[in-house]
Amino acid sequence: MILLLHNIRSLHNVGSIFRTADGAGVEKIYLCGYTPAPVDRWGKYRPQISKVALGAEKTISWEKKNGVAAVVRKLRAEGYKIFAVEQDPRSVPYYSLLPTRYSLPRVALMFGNEVRGLPPSVLKLADKILEIPMLGRKESLNVSVSVGVVVYGLLEKGM
Repeated sequence: MILLLHNIRSLHNVGSIFRTADGAGVEKIYLCGYTPAPVDRWGKYRPQISKVALGAEKTISWEKKNGVAAVVRKLRAEGYKIFAVEQDPRSVPYYSLLPTRYSLPRVALMFGNEVRGLPPSVLKLADKILEIPMLGRKESLNVSVSVGVVVYGLLEKGM
């Protein structure tokens, strides 16, 4: 499983996602757009990410990319199915994926900005749009929590 983080602004959210990814055995994280990398331009680890990631920023393979479209094209050419996680009229509950149809090692999950989510241009790149159904009054979860819910939910399904 691969994660694509597009325009996530919070260093703490990125650190939390790295920690969750390590715990779930995620293969790699692509940091796209202005999503911050674990190291700054001088190669020093960012303390805000490290504080939350607790070392996972050093154990998970990651790559910083400006645009998400090139990453999606590369992954699709390698046989990955691309799933955006976003609320959208076309989205389906994340737990509706059938494990016989998709193989977890060949799944890439895209998550977007804390406020705006994934833009329409990025949603068009996805093979399917998944969502976490919200049962309360709030419309969404924190992006790092969403990563945990979806990644572990798919693992539980044997994907």
